[in-house]
Amino acid sequence: MIQWIEIGHLEDIPRLGARIVATDWGNIALFRTADDEIHALDDRCPHRGGPLSPGIIHGNRVTCPLHNWQIDLTDGQAVAPDEGCTHHYPVKVIETGKILLGMPVGVAV
Repeated sequence: MIQWIEIGHLEDIPRLGARIVATDWGNIALFRTADDEIHALDDRCPHRGGPLSPGIIHGNRVTCPLHNWQIDLTDGQAVAPDEGCTHHYPVKVIETGKILLGMPVGVAV
């Protein structure tokens, strides 16, 4: 079961940029694509645990700034030939531009 938590507005995240949301479980990176889609992943590369939020966003991928791994923003999977994944969270952008993040019930943001 998830709870939807308002965490900001679309305009709070620059196109091809990211913002961090701190939670009880660790940091979550919110990425905005050139098409204004918002994706949420644990801010942790599956390779060596470095942060993904400062990475370069291209299409629906982010490139880890430490070792150039590409991570698919839609599901958190590393792009072949690399293997691994980081947790992906559901996100909604409602008509007013508010961003809602789907978190397990009981996790504080």
